[in-house]
Amino acid sequence: MTVYIDSPDWPGHGRLWAHMVSDTSYDELHDFAAALGIPPRAFERDHYDVIADRHSQALDAGAVLVTSREIVALLHRSGLRRRKISRLGRSGG
Repeated sequence: MTVYIDSPDWPGHGRLWAHMVSDTSYDELHDFAAALGIPPRAFERDHYDVIADRHSQALDAGAVLVTSREIVALLHRSGLRRRKISRLGRSGG
């Protein structure tokens, strides 16, 4: 059971954010996020958006720091990657 997090380098809503994923299951990821007090609304398709203020808390709880590229690779290898669907019904970025 491992949860991974990248650095909080992603700007949004006036803050910096990190991405947190599991390479095992969404249930594991949801349980880990809940234990940190991260709300379910922070879950987006296949990852949690984690505010920079909670980044060290996630690491202290056992999340493993990886690069953003590794986040995507982990999701693909685990089969947990969910691509964004465009309004036209085609997969998008």
